[in-house]
Amino acid sequence: MNRARRVALVAALGLALSGCTAGDPDSGVEVLDDTAAVALEPVALGELPDLDDPALDASTSRPRRDPVYPAVGHPVLDTLHHDLDLAWDPEQRLLTGRQTVLFRAARDGRQVVLDLSPTLEVSSTRVDGEPVAFDRSGNDLLVRYSVEEGARHALEVEYSGTPRPVPAPTTRGDFSTNGWTTTEAGDTWTMQEPTGAHSWYAVNDQPADKATYDITISVPSPRVGVANGELVSRTDADGVTTTRWVMDRPMASYLATIATGEYAVSDAVSSSGVPLSYWVPVGAEDRVDAEAGLAEADRGLAWLEERLGPYPFDSLGFLFVESQSGMETQGMVTLGMTDYTTSTPVLVHEIAHHWWGNLLGPETWRDLWMNEGMVMYLQGLWQAEEEPYSLEELLDFWAQDEPAMRAESGPPAAYDPATFGEGNAYYSGALMWHEVRELLGDELFWRLVREWPASRPYGTASYDDVVAWWSTEAGRDLGPVFDAWLLGTDSPPR
Repeated sequence: MNRARRVALVAALGLALSGCTAGDPDSGVEVLDDTAAVALEPVALGELPDLDDPALDASTSRPRRDPVYPAVGHPVLDTLHHDLDLAWDPEQRLLTGRQTVLFRAARDGRQVVLDLSPTLEVSSTRVDGEPVAFDRSGNDLLVRYSVEEGARHALEVEYSGTPRPVPAPTTRGDFSTNGWTTTEAGDTWTMQEPTGAHSWYAVNDQPADKATYDITISVPSPRVGVANGELVSRTDADGVTTTRWVMDRPMASYLATIATGEYAVSDAVSSSGVPLSYWVPVGAEDRVDAEAGLAEADRGLAWLEERLGPYPFDSLGFLFVESQSGMETQGMVTLGMTDYTTSTPVLVHEIAHHWWGNLLGPETWRDLWMNEGMVMYLQGLWQAEEEPYSLEELLDFWAQDEPAMRAESGPPAAYDPATFGEGNAYYSGALMWHEVRELLGDELFWRLVREWPASRPYGTASYDDVVAWWSTEAGRDLGPVFDAWLLGTDSPPR
């Protein structure tokens, strides 16, 4: 099905898919509408965990070469924690970064390799405090340091430059950009699924590798930096606003977010006690109703908690940017400012990902169907309760075009790499999960929907993992159902 037709169908039922010159970081710049000079440079506020800190154990992952996008991500490195101290100069379009990566060697290696866009120039690298040599090759940062399997190290990287988005392997029209995006006014935002994180920091840019994050952002006032997790400090001094954000639950790189600009924040607390926030660009209040949005987020969160259990993170924010899409960035959902992306079904969709996708995520990009299919199904359930049509009518509507999606993009678990995030991952997956529900009955199905993400919290799962766990817990072999819907060339009968 072509993109225009899918947009029409989405509208009909309100459905959601959801080398540059480095410059001097100490040079003065003028704040907009102010003549005072400010100094913009990274400010190290976070105290790094000890390498032997047991808290890092939760970030232990099994990195691997991704079968869909093997050009990014490296199997030697298991990142445990990112400490990012960033300064953004909106007039010079200059990002300056000091980064420390705590990592475990997943296997022996003669060098450490991270993904980092060549638009960012590296000035130095250190391992465990000692300077080490490095090379660049395309998107690879090659740190010349031998490692032994199981050993933990601290890698420091200093870099600067003008970040730019990287190509997105998709034909979807709502993929505005992939990675760091700068507006005409010098404000910035990111959406980076599947592999755009390396556009602004050094990272093992694959879903299999999760880490905790401490992100500090300095920008000229009245701009402010917004990122994932909890805002633990904010200072406004000498014309510079510095914020520090902490995401203390392991997170895949595609779920990181950062934005800078003038933002107004509105806060609330959900019915279950989760802190909620809405970050709306100043001047965009007519496009985003924070009060109404917070109320709808609370309503959607309560509905999801009834089905999936307690919300698995400490806070839930919504960050609005100049995009046409939405992204389940962990703890701080990133949304465009359109009628579609600010609608309640989209809020429900992105919140639901915090169980299916964030708490437990795909091990490789072949496994996108797992979280997108279930979250699409949950969104459909929400819509069927809110709109004048039944769930069966909605599924019938989706099923009409599912064969065309499969023909265009391939089976959901074996799709064409040039068609990332197309309708087959969403609608084929949703239809499959409904078939599993029909087979198992409501009581067992919903128990497993709730228990599956909690079975390996803050981890990842592969196709084989999903099929094996669901078959074991269901007491029957579900492999033929998964294989037919996810690997078959033809759409199975419903």
